[in-house]
Amino acid sequence: MSVIVAAAAVLSAAALALSGCAGGTGSPTDSPSSSASASTSASPRPTGTSTAVPVEGQCVTSNLVGTIASGGGGAAGSVEVTLVLTNNGTAECKLQGWPGVSFVGDNNGTQLGKAADFDRSTPHPTVTLAPGGTAQAGLRITNALNYSSADCAPQQADGFRVYPPGSKESLFVKDNTVTACTNPAAPTLLQVTALTAP
Repeated sequence: MSVIVAAAAVLSAAALALSGCAGGTGSPTDSPSSSASASTSASPRPTGTSTAVPVEGQCVTSNLVGTIASGGGGAAGSVEVTLVLTNNGTAECKLQGWPGVSFVGDNNGTQLGKAADFDRSTPHPTVTLAPGGTAQAGLRITNALNYSSADCAPQQADGFRVYPPGSKESLFVKDNTVTACTNPAAPTLLQVTALTAP
């Protein structure tokens, strides 16, 4: 009889331990975060996390500068540009994964439309950036004018909010030649590859 009681106590303790482990969702909360840009917007972080945790030697977002360079052309109805992140720090640092990218506008960093989808067909090696070094990602931008005004609700953007992989801080990349769809039902206009060495 004491063996049965002891076994029941062990099973009960194990069940309690497992329920404690399963109590949380284990996923981070997408709360508004500080920005490395001059933006004071409390807009939400683009959906999707590029890298769950920073890599060892992760680049500090405030040491990165983002620019848009010409890319590989693009398919009909879209253009492909290159998002370039430059290490302006004094020490080498690393990036690995997909940056979070979204259109921003209204001259205050308000997110316009949906964040970029990740092109997970691309390799995602760890990239080491020496001081002055760069990492780059392909950014496909679908033309907002492919959709009717009612379906898209187009608005000229001020540029992009970019979250480096593994970071909860963002930077602003100016590009006022792009147009976003602000209708919440509109499709995603952006797709980004993982960062790679140039």
